[in-house]
Amino acid sequence: MALVNLKEKAISLLSSTTVALNAVAATTLFTVPAGKRCVLDGAMLVAGADASNSAVTIGQVGALTDFLGTQTLTGVNAQYDVVYLQPVPNATPVIRKSYAAGTVIQMDVTTGAGGATNRVDLFGYLY
Repeated sequence: MALVNLKEKAISLLSSTTVALNAVAATTLFTVPAGKRCVLDGAMLVAGADASNSAVTIGQVGALTDFLGTQTLTGVNAQYDVVYLQPVPNATPVIRKSYAAGTVIQMDVTTGAGGATNRVDLFGYLY
């Protein structure tokens, strides 16, 4: 039986990106490096301003909801409010994706109603 390097599989910060929530647009968060695959865990959003009427999704280019469907940021109503965006399992397991090298992961603002300076930290692991 082969040994697995658990340190290599630890969930860690993949990227930190400024995302504008004041307009409908997709922002690149991460590109999977050559020779690797990526499993996402979630994204931490730190608001730059009231974003309570904004809605976002996360996924690969061409399938912008394949990691996280539409999330309305209702409770994010002040600067420095923080929310962790992650699929939540229930009785039926939530499917996760393993993204191939070169895959571009984006956050898509589907309803733009927040500030322009929001920090999004993307977490996951590479293998």
